[in-house]
Amino acid sequence: KIWADWEKFASYAFNKSHATCYSWVAYQTAYMKAHYPAQYMAANLSRNLDKLDEITKLQDECKAMGIKVLGPDVNESRRKFSSNAAGNIRFGLGGIKGVGENAVESIISEREKNGPYRDIFDFVERVNLQACNRKSIENMALAGAFDSFGSITREQFFAPTSRNGEMYLDQLMRYGALCQADKAEAEFSLFGDGAMVERVHPPLIDMPAWSDLVRLDRERELVGMYLSAHPLDEYRIILDHVCNTRMADLTDLTPLQGRTLTLGGIVTEQKELISKKDIPFGRVRLEDFTGSYELTLFGNAWATHKGKFTVGYFLYLEAEVRPRRYREGELELVILSVRFLSDVKETIIHQLTVTVELVMLSRAVIDGLSDILSRHPGKATLAFEVRRSDKPMQAQLRSASHRIEVTEEILDFIRSQPGLDFRIN
Repeated sequence: KIWADWEKFASYAFNKSHATCYSWVAYQTAYMKAHYPAQYMAANLSRNLDKLDEITKLQDECKAMGIKVLGPDVNESRRKFSSNAAGNIRFGLGGIKGVGENAVESIISEREKNGPYRDIFDFVERVNLQACNRKSIENMALAGAFDSFGSITREQFFAPTSRNGEMYLDQLMRYGALCQADKAEAEFSLFGDGAMVERVHPPLIDMPAWSDLVRLDRERELVGMYLSAHPLDEYRIILDHVCNTRMADLTDLTPLQGRTLTLGGIVTEQKELISKKDIPFGRVRLEDFTGSYELTLFGNAWATHKGKFTVGYFLYLEAEVRPRRYREGELELVILSVRFLSDVKETIIHQLTVTVELVMLSRAVIDGLSDILSRHPGKATLAFEVRRSDKPMQAQLRSASHRIEVTEEILDFIRSQPGLDFRIN
């Protein structure tokens, strides 16, 4: 009877029309991803623009597929994410905060009508400055939309001029408005023989480069994510292969009880507050590649560590999950130690073990691996584990003299070779 009931239920729960529709959609999307990978991933990114965790996953998938997700560009971007001729993905101009739809349409329509913009002066001479106003251009500059010109840096837009409180961007806007007024006057001359006055470009002002962190923070503030780089890129190997916990894992603390957690990230927010008992405590937001987590530190923990929980600092933490005091049934993350990622970078990676499938080993692989390892001397021990898939045999080898620095270049080479894999520590 039970089996007969399940048979009847199965005909409803997963009937043929349901299975056929899902199979057809799965085939279509698989076909698109295989034959139009950049377009397919661009569409997915556009659909998930307001979901940081999904965007992060999709960016990782793009990287695995060999597709670059590039920042906005006035000569290549459309309104949303789009693919370019090189098979990479461009961030859409419409995704930059403060850049309205009218501004985007005016930039794209002028570009399609009269060709790419040659430089920033050509841009302000041609684009509709009523639709694309000063705020739009300021935010595009901060987001890197003019970086491809090469003749002006993000910093130079905000260089102070001799006028009180004026920036170079204000000179650019005035220059563009005058050029467009001259052009309109020449076109509508009473006798049709008006000639445009050739105006001199406002001279660029040298400006010191912003730090990577400042540049990326401003970029992220306007596009909602890091695109040209990530502040934590220097420590990616530690976060991906040494830390046993990610920020995304902290959404549910229950499965993390009973073990020491190691995690790392950048401090993005810090607030010092006062409790009802007039005792200071702190709220800190930490972020890694998977997301962010707000941490509350009380009493001695705050007094001991608050100097390190400064916005912009890169930290490596050891912690554990414990029941919250006075609140039975609730859990909290308790910090055991705090160190700077820069301090642990050289010492925390002890060994790289390269696992090798013997049947896949060739002279080309050996030479390539030898070459890339020799280019990165360091302090970590190098070891090999050679295996045979057809027999339960393996040999472990360790280099007594050759020490290396474990870099993304080494790991990318290992990942690219069939039959090679690695372990860290």
